[in-house]
Amino acid sequence: MAILSTFGAMTARGFGWLFQAAVSVPSGALYSWGNNTTGQLGLGDLVDRSSPVQVGALTTWSVVITGSGWSGALKSDGTIWTWGQNTNGKLGLGDVTNRSSPVQVGAQTYWRAFNVGTAGDSSLAVTTTGTLWSWGVNNAGQLGLGDIADRSSPVQIGALTTWSVINAGLGFSFAIKTNNTLWAWGYNASGQLGTGNTTTLSSPVQIGALTNWASVSAGNDHALAIKTDGTLWSWGLGTSGQLGSSALLSRSSPAQVGALTTWSLVSAAGSAALAIKTDGTLWSWGLNTAGRLGLGDTVTRSSPVQVGTGTSWIKVDGNSQTSAIRT
Repeated sequence: MAILSTFGAMTARGFGWLFQAAVSVPSGALYSWGNNTTGQLGLGDLVDRSSPVQVGALTTWSVVITGSGWSGALKSDGTIWTWGQNTNGKLGLGDVTNRSSPVQVGAQTYWRAFNVGTAGDSSLAVTTTGTLWSWGVNNAGQLGLGDIADRSSPVQIGALTTWSVINAGLGFSFAIKTNNTLWAWGYNASGQLGTGNTTTLSSPVQIGALTNWASVSAGNDHALAIKTDGTLWSWGLGTSGQLGSSALLSRSSPAQVGALTTWSLVSAAGSAALAIKTDGTLWSWGLNTAGRLGLGDTVTRSSPVQVGTGTSWIKVDGNSQTSAIRT
């Protein structure tokens, strides 16, 4: 994307909704552009933009994500703000009214991480005190609240204060605790929860008994994770090669991808994946519709293939599309 050269390194998520948003680093200014039919650009109107426009004048934005017809952002002061389409209360504002400008979610100032599911209609957030919260659509139990009722404002998942990492897929969710255990809940028809079966769950359940999980990323029907030893693992639907195994098989439990111990970052991208190694190289595999793997063709791959020859990649971001940032 040419816009990377304008903003430099930026923090963003969600390049598959016909609109985009980015935080300029290090200035902290927020920009948006593209489709604006539900106010998802946060510019106070419903007018589309064909080039980046700053959202307000603040320079305290830290992370921005985009969902289905809406956007959200985390400020450096620990507040979460949302705007755009609000069906099913997915903005977390306690109602179902659309917003065309950023509105703060509650009054809390201790949010540390914010993530939206692949469908773009349910959210997870972790506080600085280690509590886990969710809101939005809950038709598969992806909010982890023990039921399938939607929520229009944040609700705490259990009472634990040991949650650290969060990531959500298409109707299912993951979290890692401070003890490096991995937990999952939500839709599980393809074994994407990694619990060894295909039973859908509405509350968090631990995946195995290991205590060395470092990161996790959820796609449409599969998941990828990296352990603290640098190994890469996958599970769920594998029919498009998205698990990184030469055998196009689905799995309901984590299986190691190759034997390398040099994986640093991984991001599931619909039915594909992107990953960065500790040497700064970028790798991709899975469904290659529209050339999303970045390999110069549209051939699907079932094992990791290096993207170009660069060794300065620092960030990957998958959703329904794929993107990466290099220094």
